Parts: sequence; structure tokens; C-alpha cells
Amino acid sequence: MNSLFGMTHPPVGFGPGSQPDASEEGLEYLPMPSGMRVYEPHLPEVADPACAAAARDVLVRIQGALADWSPGEEIRIPVDDLDAPILALVDEALGEGEVAVKVERAGDRLEIQEASLAGVWRVRAFGEGSTRESLLVGAFPRVALNRAFTAMAPVVTGPTPTGLMPTGLMNGQPILTELLDRSAAWRLGDGPHAVNFSLLPHTPEDLAFVEQRLGVGATTILSRGYGNCRVTATATPNVWWVRYYNSVDTLILDTVEIVDVPAVVCAAVEDIADSAERLAEILDALATDLERVR
Repeated sequence: MNSLFGMTHPPVGFGPGSQPDASEEGLEYLPMPSGMRVYEPHLPEVADPACAAAARDVLVRIQGALADWSPGEEIRIPVDDLDAPILALVDEALGEGEVAVKVERAGDRLEIQEASLAGVWRVRAFGEGSTRESLLVGAFPRVALNRAFTAMAPVVTGPTPTGLMPTGLMNGQPILTELLDRSAAWRLGDGPHAVNFSLLPHTPEDLAFVEQRLGVGATTILSRGYGNCRVTATATPNVWWVRYYNSVDTLILDTVEIVDVPAVVCAAVEDIADSAERLAEILDALATDLERVR
């Protein structure tokens, strides 16, 4: 006899034993970021006491700049006049951090690398057959922001005639309108405004349309703290693409931010204070080594 609901057997695919054995097939998850970079202090080897002492003098200036730094400030420490061995020792002590910046314009190029001490930036400017170098202390190098929104190619501005709209668009036009309006209204000191393409319904044509209309700027930033974050300036003022990738380079978050510079690539106030303390410890250890070899 049938049961009350007309079934004599339970439905297939439900209940204990109906799901695949994880030990046999394995559960598939999106690979998460791994290999987080951490601070590792490094003391340069003192082979030449005079050279090491000169390098220590530069590091003392950097430590003083870190200790005296206040939000919004940028302190420049020229190093063009340093001999190569001295500069090499300074580089060795500072190490290499997680944020790298490239700025390319017609005729010149900037390469900027954050030290392992957050808030210390090594800036190399290439142009007209010469190279200039300096060290900066600050949240993020202003020189990379001053040139960021220089268009690398012509940018289409103004509304797109309906008849010329590409096929396949779903939300591209309203998204673009929002971004252009926010860009025009944004003022220094305003909070960031973000559009998350990872959550927003859109087609590949929408994404291509928005990217083409915003244009490509001159500044590209890579932050390698936990996985990779790639930040690219558009040619539209204060509009940045911010894309997060896991350790196998799979895109896991795709956003556009309207802000002076995305916070993910900036050194925080607390980080710069920590850098001042860490560099003070390096200086103490270096002074001890110099006393020992003299």
C-alpha cells in the first residue's frame, strides 16, 4: 500500500550516503591566497667600516624622518650623491617590501619600490639618458599620483550615442555614468566610492565597454601582501581598477574605486610608527658591529 504521500520508497539523492565520499573524489574549493609576506629584519655586513658608517648616517636620517612623520606629510631624502657601495648597504638594510609601482609617460619612467620598512620608498626616475634616485618617507609617493591619470591612449568622453552602443551590454552604461559622475564630484578628503564587479551583474561586453571608456592611466601598482593586489590608474581622474588575485593568480575580487589612492597600497600610520622602531633596532645593532670591527 502506498504511503500518505503516494510513495513507497524514499526519493533518490537525499539522506545519508547520498552525497559523494570526500575521501574518494575530493571537494573542490577555490584556491585561497597563501604565502603571506612578513617583515624580516636584515643587518648589512660590515666589511668596510667607513662605508658602513656613511650608510648608517643615511639610515639615521631615514629613522628620524619616520619618527617625525605626520599624516599627509612626505619627506624626501636625496641619495644621488652617495657612492654605489654606500647606497648598496642602505638598500641591503632597508630590504624590499610588498608594494611596487611603475609610472610610464612619454619620454620618462618611474620605478618605485617600498622597503621592508613600511612607509620608506625607493624612487628611480629614468629619462633623457639619465637616472635620478631618492628615498621618500610617507604613506604613498605623491609623484606616482601626480602622473597617474595621464592617458596612455585617447579617451572617449561624453555620452555615447545610442546607435553606437556595442552589442551585449546589460549594465555597462549606468555603471559608467555612475563612475563618471562620482569622478567629477570627488574632492580631496572625500571617502572612497567603490563599484564591485564581482558582485554586480554584468556581461563581458559591459566590462570591456567600461574599461575602454575610462581609459588607461600611467600608474600601475602591485601589492604582494597576501596573494596579489594589482591597482591600475585609469585615464579618468581618481578612478582606479583594484583587482585581487589568489596565490595561483585567479581573480577573486574585481572593483573600481574613486579615491585619491586606494588604501590597500598605502602605509598606515601604525605601520610607519613600527618602521621607526624597527629601524632604530637595526641602527643599534649596526653601531655595535661598527664598534666591534674598529
